[in-house]
Amino acid sequence: MLDTKRFVSPLAASTTFCIANLGCSVGPNTFIAVQNIIESLEVKVSSDGLSSEAIEFQVFFNDFSSSDFNTLFRLISCDRHYFVAGLTEVPKEVVDKDSPAWNKGRIDYAYGAPEVHEVYAAQFARDLERFLEAREQELMCRGLMALVVPCLLYGTTAQQCTLIAMGGVLGSCLIDMAIEGLLSENDVDSFNLPRYYASQQELEAVIKRNGSFSIERIELLDRSKINRGNIRVPLSMVTSYFMALLEGLIKEHFGAEIVDWLFDRFEKKIEESSTLSDAGYKSPGELFILLKRKVA
Repeated sequence: MLDTKRFVSPLAASTTFCIANLGCSVGPNTFIAVQNIIESLEVKVSSDGLSSEAIEFQVFFNDFSSSDFNTLFRLISCDRHYFVAGLTEVPKEVVDKDSPAWNKGRIDYAYGAPEVHEVYAAQFARDLERFLEAREQELMCRGLMALVVPCLLYGTTAQQCTLIAMGGVLGSCLIDMAIEGLLSENDVDSFNLPRYYASQQELEAVIKRNGSFSIERIELLDRSKINRGNIRVPLSMVTSYFMALLEGLIKEHFGAEIVDWLFDRFEKKIEESSTLSDAGYKSPGELFILLKRKVA
């Protein structure tokens, strides 16, 4: 629980409150989420009879270095100040024809050779380690940092993850287009999605290896109250979701002219597949992690 009276006290070492969005993408939803956090804190401070004007909010929008941050910048409100930093990249080994981790004919790590999974896991660990090292420099001793991180549910493999499976469907559409001569096979082989869903065990291992933070609390968020009932998501919504996430990457790699064709095919293939209806597929979970900066 935030001790607001101590936090906004004139004797406080700092009244800067930092928020990090570790998967901001390029749409307006990221600003809505951050604004909800800020407004909740302002309400908390006001309810304690204090003024929120003394608090400086710093928001760090993080995502893949290949994300279209120009679009994000255009959505920024003129009365806010933001700092944006790239978070990760596709492992170089998966596009190296001489590497055992070459991921030919696939755009995701889940369906490749074990070496593909290994280099993705190693890249994720390096990126998280760098993130923690940066936050170590920013947080005072005993300062708290709250993270919400997508993860694989316990006992679920990457191939059983709904979002990864749908990425596999998108990859098959690209391959079909290459077979039909609409795309270059080399272009398809060199395209990989820069994402990785870690397990809770992997996350904890990186945090402990970093050594700068203690894990004060870690738990899987319960989304049952939000996802109540067996609600069938319209295919058009699924397609729009993936298009919003990946359109920038696809335009940059293949060109803008293929986007509509590709996602038309994707929607038809998703309708024919069992990805959304098979109970064997599971959506990623979300871990709430509360970290405390250790005393140096």
